[in-house]
Amino acid sequence: MTAIMFQGTGSDVGKSMLVAGLCRALVRRGMSVRPFKPQNMSNNAAVTADGGEIGRAQALQALACKVRPSVDMNPVLLKPQTDVGAQVVVRGKMQGSASARDFFARKAALMPDVLASFRKLEAECDIVLVEGAGSAAEINLRANDIANMGFAEAADVPVVLIGDIDRGGVIASIVGTHALISDSERNRLVGYLINKFRGDVTLFTPATESIEKLTGLSCLGVVPWFGDAAKLPAEDAMTLENRDFSRKGGRIVVAVPRISRIANFDDLDPLAAEPDVDVIFVQPGEPIPVDATVVILPGSKATRADLDVLRVEGWDIDIAAHVRRGGYLVGLCAGFQSLGKTVSDPDGIEGPPGDTPGLGFLDLTTSMRGKKVLEEVSGHDRWSDSPIHGYEMHVGETTGPGLDTPWVTLGNKPVGAIDASGRVMGCYIHGIFAADGFRSAFLRHIGNADRISIAYDQMVEDTLDKLADHMEANVDIDALLKAAR
Repeated sequence: MTAIMFQGTGSDVGKSMLVAGLCRALVRRGMSVRPFKPQNMSNNAAVTADGGEIGRAQALQALACKVRPSVDMNPVLLKPQTDVGAQVVVRGKMQGSASARDFFARKAALMPDVLASFRKLEAECDIVLVEGAGSAAEINLRANDIANMGFAEAADVPVVLIGDIDRGGVIASIVGTHALISDSERNRLVGYLINKFRGDVTLFTPATESIEKLTGLSCLGVVPWFGDAAKLPAEDAMTLENRDFSRKGGRIVVAVPRISRIANFDDLDPLAAEPDVDVIFVQPGEPIPVDATVVILPGSKATRADLDVLRVEGWDIDIAAHVRRGGYLVGLCAGFQSLGKTVSDPDGIEGPPGDTPGLGFLDLTTSMRGKKVLEEVSGHDRWSDSPIHGYEMHVGETTGPGLDTPWVTLGNKPVGAIDASGRVMGCYIHGIFAADGFRSAFLRHIGNADRISIAYDQMVEDTLDKLADHMEANVDIDALLKAAR
């Protein structure tokens, strides 16, 4: 068994994408590969075959490895609910919520779980590609660290640094990280990668020579900007800040309010990939476009808090006007809960206990009680009878007469709701728009009767293969394999 870890000089330097590309490249070389991220922070998550949840990035990396995702690929997942607190998921199961300070104090107790998951993956493959979190040089968080050098030292894994040249200051970020970490951590470094390069790569040669002189580290690759990265499922909310959602002239306009605790917004990726669809994330302070064909309320880690956001921004008024004009309205998971009459949280699972009025479009009520549902699902939608697949990941029980008119059927079980007009609908199913037949039927019905749909899952597979080609062409993979131990 061998393993190698990739740590960033900062957040969003492209660690997840590079690891996904390397996973696919090594699989194509005939190796058995597993991805691993000790600790992740993201509200974009995926359900695993073993009944848990992990970060979306690790699920994509598992796909790149051509294996099913498992909870061991991301043993600690933090899902932010407030500015200072998050839901804590350990080996796929929710362990309650914690403030940032409380989690900092309990991190050391989670190291045995992290190492147990890592050792389990070690035993079933040829190599484990480990992804760090944030910056390797966060010395204020180094005590009890399980995400970066703390894990690398505990598991005795070599480390490659990744710097993002697109944001500027990449030389300082590599050299500064090298200077800030301890002697034992520096001895663990086997080289670095430069990511998101644009232009003539030969102009960077003097920089690599200077970095090696200052740190002793070799450059293992300068990776050019990968334009097709947007075709891969989105990792977390930071991705929203950097993706281009500008209009391309599509006949169908999908408006998505950018709520504060948005979760699993990769549900919208298949729609955004369609050439005749413009997906617009409506930012705070902006109105919902009057030409929107459909408004989609996405998932959230705090349904009641984000209902308040909808009202503060005036989006509730915009949505009501949109529906009066004959527009379509879809709620997914927390968005589905928001379409009902009331959302109650008597035990304070997502925040202070209490009740919040819903938007009132469906005759439903939701109570944040019961066990968290984590389940892969498949079935048909009752509107077009198209096959669907996806997963449920939610806390809360939804009841009411609105369920008597379901939107979809899972086996023989009707779920979700659709109103009498056929224009307002919702369900708990994430990933529903990834089903090509359903997505095409939905888009034909709401605005483009003569359209031809793309094959979304195949597009993701093709993009992973292109990413692997990109890695083979620009990264010294042989040197990485030699350095792994």
